[in-house]
Amino acid sequence: MIRERVLKILLVIFGLLFLAGIYPLLVMQLAPADQMLGSVYITLGVFLLLAARNPAAYSSLIAFTAWSSLAHGGLMAVQAFRDLIPRIDLLRAVLPFLVIGIALIVLAPKKQAAAAGDWRSQVVRERRQGA
Repeated sequence: MIRERVLKILLVIFGLLFLAGIYPLLVMQLAPADQMLGSVYITLGVFLLLAARNPAAYSSLIAFTAWSSLAHGGLMAVQAFRDLIPRIDLLRAVLPFLVIGIALIVLAPKKQAAAAGDWRSQVVRERRQGA
């Protein structure tokens, strides 16, 4: 119960953080690639906020967010160590992405095993969780 509550809180926090990316998108002159990436993260933020209501129903989205955050942070770390991007990005961007990824992997909802072909009981279980 505590685990699910913490996950819901983190989904709201991460969703709002990603959604806050709309500010630089509207106010600053960004490179086209940064604008495209920003729009993806803003959209992801909206769906993380939706997932906070019933995380078990959005387990694939949570897994995608976790693993893509780790991949993004890992790639940026390599770029920083190769001096392709400023080293300060290790703290500004890499660390937050790694924290997001690890937190979501640790707190991800457990998979529920449903009997093969028993989709009705799975729907009932998901509705009970959402209520």
